[in-house]
Amino acid sequence: MNRNLLEAEEGKEYIVKDIVTEDEELNAFLFSLGCYSGEPITVISHLKSSCVVSIKDARYNIDTDLAHAIAI
Repeated sequence: MNRNLLEAEEGKEYIVKDIVTEDEELNAFLFSLGCYSGEPITVISHLKSSCVVSIKDARYNIDTDLAHAIAI
């Protein structure tokens, strides 16, 4: 069973398996960040309503809805 970024360990690199959403805008936004199937992603830290991730040497603060949509 796929896990999502909310379940990821901080500091560990994962490979994005899928983006689980029907929302095309959300999918396009994540793609624009370089977050798509096959790409490595690292959770830097979990915050109360978001998490900080590293994708392609850049850091992003994504909300829990986005994190939930990223399967690892």
